[in-house]
Amino acid sequence: MKPWSREETIIAFNLYCKIPFNKSSKNHPLIIQYAKILGRTPSALNMKIGNIGRLDPDLALQGITGLAHGAKLEQEVWDEFNANPNLLAFESERLIAKLKGETIDHIANTTDEKFPQGEERLSLVKQRVNQSFFRSTVLNSYEYTCCISGVSNPSLVEACHIVDWANDIHNRTNPHNGLCLNPFLHKAYDKHLIAITPDFEVVVSDQLLDSVKSAHYINYLQLIQHSKIKLPNRFLPHKDFLAIHYENYLSFVY
Repeated sequence: MKPWSREETIIAFNLYCKIPFNKSSKNHPLIIQYAKILGRTPSALNMKIGNIGRLDPDLALQGITGLAHGAKLEQEVWDEFNANPNLLAFESERLIAKLKGETIDHIANTTDEKFPQGEERLSLVKQRVNQSFFRSTVLNSYEYTCCISGVSNPSLVEACHIVDWANDIHNRTNPHNGLCLNPFLHKAYDKHLIAITPDFEVVVSDQLLDSVKSAHYINYLQLIQHSKIKLPNRFLPHKDFLAIHYENYLSFVY
């Protein structure tokens, strides 16, 4: 069996991020698709994803260890992503586009002639590609379920940054900086009308409660007050990020 290259390992890591670990198998459509373009068997690619899973501390907390053995390259790629998620996320998508015979512009949907050229265009492409990676990784980690309301309709949930992407360039693509929320709660979170403490407890501001006139919705907001969020199966929300947002929330409400 030929050794796995760095590029192949990065693509396997991309899939690790986008497929819920408990649903990864040689029969998964994405694994079949990517195995074909890599020239690998679905079983080999699924095993590589299992090897990457052994490095994930969030899986270990759930008693899931992944496969016992792996290669040094897997550790290197894992460390690269944690050191610079923006860079590796974009590189993984670029490699996938290349294998598919597509351009990264096509994936970013920036083929329109009206888009700027040069450095400005490259920056826009990277931003769109990384936003797509962040969204897919976060939603899959939460299995498309709002971590507060429990809504699990894929068309009714969104990937939300804990620390706003404009305020933390380095962690724009970091799935540990993400939550899965329905649109109403996403907007309320962004506006600091609700928050999640570093202990994963939901807090609802008096300002939001006072603005609601319907007894039904007041009851709902009171119901979620001090409840615990549903945690993702991977990429747990980082407590440092939650603390930053929570401190901003306290400044806003007081």
